[in-house]
Amino acid sequence: MAQDGTALARVTPAQRMVAVTRPVARALTAREKAAVIVRYLLAEGTAIPLSSLPDQMQTQLAEQMGQMRRIDRTTLGAVVEEFLGELEQLGLSFPGGLDGALSVMGNHISPNAASRLRRMAGGVSRADPWERLMVMTADDLLPVLQEESTEVAAVMLSKLPVPKAAELLGKLPGDRARRIAYAVSQTGNVDPDTVHRIGQSLALQLDQKPPRAFDTGPVERVGAILNVSAAGTREDVLRGLEEEDAGFAEQVRKAIFTFVHIPARYPARDVPKLIRSLDPPVLVTALAAAQAVTEYEPTVEFLLANMSQRMAQGLREDIAQRGKIKDRDADEAMGAVVLAIRTLEASGEVVLITDEE
Repeated sequence: MAQDGTALARVTPAQRMVAVTRPVARALTAREKAAVIVRYLLAEGTAIPLSSLPDQMQTQLAEQMGQMRRIDRTTLGAVVEEFLGELEQLGLSFPGGLDGALSVMGNHISPNAASRLRRMAGGVSRADPWERLMVMTADDLLPVLQEESTEVAAVMLSKLPVPKAAELLGKLPGDRARRIAYAVSQTGNVDPDTVHRIGQSLALQLDQKPPRAFDTGPVERVGAILNVSAAGTREDVLRGLEEEDAGFAEQVRKAIFTFVHIPARYPARDVPKLIRSLDPPVLVTALAAAQAVTEYEPTVEFLLANMSQRMAQGLREDIAQRGKIKDRDADEAMGAVVLAIRTLEASGEVVLITDEE
């Protein structure tokens, strides 16, 4: 007691005042501090991606929060201040594991390297594989859906967004579509771990497929080439394709967009965009050459009818003054018009009308 009295005697009045007015923060463990920060952020309405943590860590955090009751303001302030201090000292953070690395580097490395890394991460990945599957196109997912069992296909459709699932179901033969639709009704008791493993297996199958060297299929590529080829060359090639593979030739014919298709496929309201994208001499040459060919006359009238009257009148006068046009110059000019349309379509400025529409 004497020692305690001596210690108290050495405390100045000012120190006593501070001790009275400033409560001492309660000492907390690291796990308790983490629970305090999480609870505080959730109370403030902040969305925290806790699901990205390992399951064991999520469980420990929940258990710790269940054990705690109240924290005074002084302790809360001290924990928040310490947390903010550590954040300020943080210079750079790296994603955890291969999944995180791929999410950061995915668009900056080659498709081959990305595919190899995904295969390496497939067996140990903690990330949700369905997040990747959900953003894939229906055409990419369809082969896997066709090869898998009915039960796996049902789980896959259940996890995908409804519009994409409906699109995939519509691409399947009627009998298989009905079996899968019925199997969906039997997926109510499938546990989350099984769904996760199915997602990993499907993602791994897609990763094992070699990356494509071309963004479009052979029909689209051949059609695009023939679009801007001379009419004689185009017909010669198509006749040769029909002799080799009639089915492929028919698909190519449907993919071709030439000068004669403009009135049926090009939106009338977008004609001014096309006119502005062309050099005037090229446009005059194309229209003058097309006016002399019966099958191209509707295209000429379509373009002239959907621009300003003043511009149309000026073009008609230029066309009338244009002399004889060589076949090669005519093909190049009309090809330039078609190429300009394809460029507008590729940039998203124009949407062509489909055959179904």
